[in-house]
Amino acid sequence: MLVAWSYHRLHRKDNKWPRRLVWCLPMRALVEQTFQAAKQLAENIPQQEEQDQLTIHIAMGGEDSGEWFLHPERPAIIIGTQDMLLSRALNRGYASARARWPMEFGLLNQDVLWVMDEVQLMGVGLATSAQLQAFRDQDCSKHLRPCFTWWMSATLQPDWLKSVDTETYHQAWVQDPCEVPNAQRTGGLWDISKSVTTATIAPDKPSELAQRILDEHAKLSDGEFGKITLVVCNTVERACQTFDAIVKQRKEADTQLIHSRFRPADRENWQRDFLNKAACKPGVDRIIVATQVVEAGVDISAGCLVTELAPWPSLVQRFGRCARYGGSGSVLVVDRRKKSDDTAPYQPEELESAWDTIQQLRDVGIQALEKHEASLSSEARQRLYPYAPAHLLLRKEFDELFDTTPDLTGADLDISRFIRSGDERDLQVFWLEIEQGKPPEDYKPHRRELCAVPFLKARDWLCEKDKSKLRNGKRAWIWDWLDGEWKTATREAMLPGRILCVAADSGGYCPDRGFNAESSASVPPVVAPAVSQAIQALEEADDQQDGEQLSFSPWKTIVCHSQEVADEAKTIAAAVGLDESLQNLLKLAALWHDWGKSHPAFQGAMRGPNRPQRTDLAKGPKGAWRRPPDMYRYLDDSETRPAFRHELASALGLFALLELYAPRHEALLGPWVEALGKLGQAVPNVQVSSPATPLIERLLKCTAEEFNLVAYLVASHHGKVRVGLHAAPKDQDYRDRDGRGLPIRGIREGDHLPSVALAPGEPPLPEVTLSLEPSKLGLSSKTGVSWRERCIGLLEQFGPAALAFLEAILRAADVRASQLTTNDPALAAEGNR
Repeated sequence: MLVAWSYHRLHRKDNKWPRRLVWCLPMRALVEQTFQAAKQLAENIPQQEEQDQLTIHIAMGGEDSGEWFLHPERPAIIIGTQDMLLSRALNRGYASARARWPMEFGLLNQDVLWVMDEVQLMGVGLATSAQLQAFRDQDCSKHLRPCFTWWMSATLQPDWLKSVDTETYHQAWVQDPCEVPNAQRTGGLWDISKSVTTATIAPDKPSELAQRILDEHAKLSDGEFGKITLVVCNTVERACQTFDAIVKQRKEADTQLIHSRFRPADRENWQRDFLNKAACKPGVDRIIVATQVVEAGVDISAGCLVTELAPWPSLVQRFGRCARYGGSGSVLVVDRRKKSDDTAPYQPEELESAWDTIQQLRDVGIQALEKHEASLSSEARQRLYPYAPAHLLLRKEFDELFDTTPDLTGADLDISRFIRSGDERDLQVFWLEIEQGKPPEDYKPHRRELCAVPFLKARDWLCEKDKSKLRNGKRAWIWDWLDGEWKTATREAMLPGRILCVAADSGGYCPDRGFNAESSASVPPVVAPAVSQAIQALEEADDQQDGEQLSFSPWKTIVCHSQEVADEAKTIAAAVGLDESLQNLLKLAALWHDWGKSHPAFQGAMRGPNRPQRTDLAKGPKGAWRRPPDMYRYLDDSETRPAFRHELASALGLFALLELYAPRHEALLGPWVEALGKLGQAVPNVQVSSPATPLIERLLKCTAEEFNLVAYLVASHHGKVRVGLHAAPKDQDYRDRDGRGLPIRGIREGDHLPSVALAPGEPPLPEVTLSLEPSKLGLSSKTGVSWRERCIGLLEQFGPAALAFLEAILRAADVRASQLTTNDPALAAEGNR
């Protein structure tokens, strides 16, 4: 699959093929393995021009996820679990900086080929992937770049993809599947025999199971691929119990434990030491105890497989780890049910159907399985491969997820039910050495440190049962987006996808056993590799409501930075093949995007003896910036606006310009002149006598739809001001002493933007007065239809994916321009550096 995409996209340069290949896997253990395969492929591809050079990235949270989102025009392979990738495709990226959600959402729903690999393990995530593709197909006429999905599995059933939303497209999806032709299904692996027997052992008797495993292992002889027994349990808890019972009887022997609750740093040796073909060699005497993590993609060959009873698709995958390279193997399927409904994490009917089938077989080699399945009626096949997801993502829910504005508590819509089934919905935990009585510093974890833990188990581990507060002796923190700091964790805050920092002396993890709520031993922290200052600044800026780290650089004016952003935006837009009109609108938005930085609250955030005496500064060195809560204090110290967002000031400035130069513009009051007249509200005439600058003229020539797009892109270019315009918690604390009302994101009714230049060689803009009228619902006699209505119109015009894609292009251009170290001509002329 990797070669097919790279051949068409990179070698043939076929623009019909998407630039990004997203490889989605059901579990973390497969991610590193797939990454290595992709990396090897990339190394064998002939050198390309810079914009065509392939990069490989892992989407697993943490600071080293790479900067693929800063280069929408370049080919990339992005590999991750369904948790990390589907959450990003739903605009709620797990373990991702919050302000980056829309950017990743746009880039993962446009110009992408999704490969959903080993779908039999994905549960509800499979249904979500199909729903998402159906919604993309619905909007394909609005899309700017194609987006496709391939589904892969040895046991994939076409009807798994069918729903009321996918039915229109289902036939096109499933026609001409890629399969091994019948003529090639002979010889080699097809002829391997794997005898199968069954046993029943109660779940509370791990010692009995361990003895049976040792008995089966003793029957093996040392052959070409060693003497290896693979044990697969259905839960981490039972895998650990089985491992302990085996080790008790086999103390000095080679016995390994693998499951999904290990940190990547502690898993790195697995593939090198025993999860690879080279480790299956004569002289090896090994028992591997595992969970479902070995069901797919793990390249080992066990002479004996002992597996707990599981749904038929899972059993078929597990059979594939036995005698994988040749010869013959033996399989033991163990029923651990104490009662008929004691089947977690699976459904009773799934296990019953699989148990009935196993009783009919003596061989579970590929040929024997194919022969058995070919004899089944459609009804029997459906019982063997049932699929009934508990939750189905609806189009209305998908559209509502476009807006990422949090409520006043910072909470969001819960998407976990669309990502993974049952209680196996994870948050990410990392451990740090932290002094007593102190919270963590502004620390961002590396992905090697993050351990996936079911959120319900994390709650019970750290908190008293049915209580919100942490247990005595436990110290843990959750990152607070609103205040930009680690805050003491509560039960309610521990939600799927969140990152949880735990003090090392709180225990909960053993490097050789993974997550272990019973362990009180101090956890050795992972030594994380250093990340560049540029990546660190980007992470910090995107993970705080008021972060300005991207503006930490040598002094630079708004006009210089805006021109650099415009050039980057034009370059990206042309490279991805957008039409000329959209290229020009992105460039226009880039020229206006930082106008709001001239607001006195932003200018006052930069101080110091070397500060140029100007009101149009966009950037300043790190040491010049004030710290919260007094960061956005006016230069004259007259007041402070703690929740200030310059991009909203920029967008509101555009409305102010229309009020001055063209109040009857179709984007403002033009369509409502007659209606407002009947209400006794006359539309004012032009309010300014000075001629419009060329930049203003370009804005005035926009249609209503074009103006709305430019205004939206300007407002959303940091991912922090989007559809919902309402006060932040810090706005609520503002004391209104003059009757102008509370601010919205630090901007009050009647605020001014001073006269500054925004385009090189052009005269400065006039001073404008900002109004919060667009934030109100309904029709305004000053600014026309509301902000929300304008955003809804854009969503209808472009669809959520394409609109976010445009948003992502401007954001990428802004970050790339912010990382430039060019001198500002205006400041150089003044002798400022």
